[in-house]
Amino acid sequence: MSQHIRFDWAMKRLLRNKANFDILEGFLSVLLVQSIKINQILESETNQENESNKFNKVDILVENHKKELILIEVQNESERDYFHRMNFGQGKLLTDHLQLGEPYENIKKIYSINIVYFDLGQGEDYLYHGRTEFKGMRLGDTLQLNNLQKKVYSIEKVSDIFTEYFLIKVNKFNDLAKDDLDEWIYFLKNNEIKSEFKAQGLQQAKEKLRIDNLSRDEKIRYNDYIKSRRILDNELQTALQEGEMAAEKKYMPLINEAKQREEAAKRLAEKERLEKEDAKQREAEAKLREEEAIKLASEAQARMKASILRLYAKGNSPEEIADMLGLALEEVNKIIRHK
Repeated sequence: MSQHIRFDWAMKRLLRNKANFDILEGFLSVLLVQSIKINQILESETNQENESNKFNKVDILVENHKKELILIEVQNESERDYFHRMNFGQGKLLTDHLQLGEPYENIKKIYSINIVYFDLGQGEDYLYHGRTEFKGMRLGDTLQLNNLQKKVYSIEKVSDIFTEYFLIKVNKFNDLAKDDLDEWIYFLKNNEIKSEFKAQGLQQAKEKLRIDNLSRDEKIRYNDYIKSRRILDNELQTALQEGEMAAEKKYMPLINEAKQREEAAKRLAEKERLEKEDAKQREAEAKLREEEAIKLASEAQARMKASILRLYAKGNSPEEIADMLGLALEEVNKIIRHK
C-alpha cells in the first residue's frame, strides 16, 4: 500500500494548487454535507508561515462558490488557549473581509474547521459542531428570521449568519470508518487511504498525495519536514518526561503523605462501620432474647392458668389449688374470677 503525505504538509504545499482543489472540495463537501466548489485560496495573517508555527500549526483559507470563507487549521501540539484562538480567528476574518463603510449584511459566512492532534477540552467524541442560536429564556423557543429577512438574504435560520465551528479531535478516532467522514478522519490520523474507501476527494488524494509522486525536491522538503516534526515531537516528549520526573521528585512525598492520610481515614471509617454493625447486631440479639423471654413467660402464664382452671373444675377449692401449685391465693382467685 502506497504511503501518503501528511495532510498538514499537503495543505501547506499542494492543496493550494488549483489542480488539487478537488481533494479539498471533497473533504469540505463531506464535512459540511453540501456541495463545495472552491473559487480561490486566500491569504491572511492567520495562514502566513513563520518560524514559530511552521511545524505546529498550518492554516488554509478558502473562498467557495458562494463567497463564504472556510478557514481550515491543523494544530499539532496542545495549546491551552486554543478555543480563544478559534474565536479570534473568526473575528479577524470578519473584519478583514468587510470594507470600511460596507453594510453589515455583506459580512461573509465563515466556517472554522479545526483539526487537532491533542485532547482539546473535555469530551469523549472525536467530532464536534458548534453554531450560534438564540434560545428564549422564558419560553424556550429559538429566535427565527422573519419572512423578509429570509427572502432578502436567501437563508433560513439566524445561525446561518454566524460562524460555524467544526472540531475534529483526530487522536480520539478509533480507526473504525463507518461513513465517508470517518474515512477522511482515518486518513487525517494515519496518512493512509484504504482501497475500499469511497469518500469524495479520497480517490484523488490517493493518487495525488502519494509520497512516491512527489518530485525529487518535494521529497527532500517533505522528508526534512517529517524529520523536523519527529525531532520536535521527541523534544516535547523528553520535556514532558523530565517535567514529570521533576514533579514526581517534588510532589511524591506530599502525594504519599496524602495517600497515607487517606488510607488511615479509610481504616478508621471501616473500624467505625464494623463497630456500628457489631452494636446493631448486639442490639438485635438482645431484642430477640427479650422477645423470647416474653414469649416463654406468656406461655408459662397460659399453662398455669390452664392448670388452675382444670383443678378448679375438678372441685378443688382455691386454697387447695394455691397450696398444690405454690401460688398466692389472691392470684388463684383472680384467675378463677376472670375465667
